[in-house]
Amino acid sequence: MTIFSKIIAGEIPCYKIAEDENYFAFLDINPVNWGHTLVVPKKETDYLFDLGDSELAGMVVFAKKVAKALKAAVPCRKVGVAVLGLEVPHAHIHLVPITNEGDMDFKNKISNPSPERMESIAESVRKALSEA
Repeated sequence: MTIFSKIIAGEIPCYKIAEDENYFAFLDINPVNWGHTLVVPKKETDYLFDLGDSELAGMVVFAKKVAKALKAAVPCRKVGVAVLGLEVPHAHIHLVPITNEGDMDFKNKISNPSPERMESIAESVRKALSEA
């Protein structure tokens, strides 16, 4: 069981953004920018492109809803998208609010993000989702 599966199962706490029957979104605890969110399928699959076509399409549509809420809740020009998939063997999409390309530099992470700020961001994004 991956760390993401444990988060989805509620065994590990997270700053949850959204969930449906197939997908789950939560704030990255090692963000490259405030609001950095991970979107994962609930089905444990190592490589994004090993998902079936309908699963992958559904994940992208789910990520699009989350990205729109992120853009509404976190000051940014756009929401960047990255698929790396090397750090956890569970398919995932990174959504990162950006103002410039440097905001997507995965070598520059926010050190020790405060739990209060993370929860505040999560709440703002959840609110934007509920208003969409």
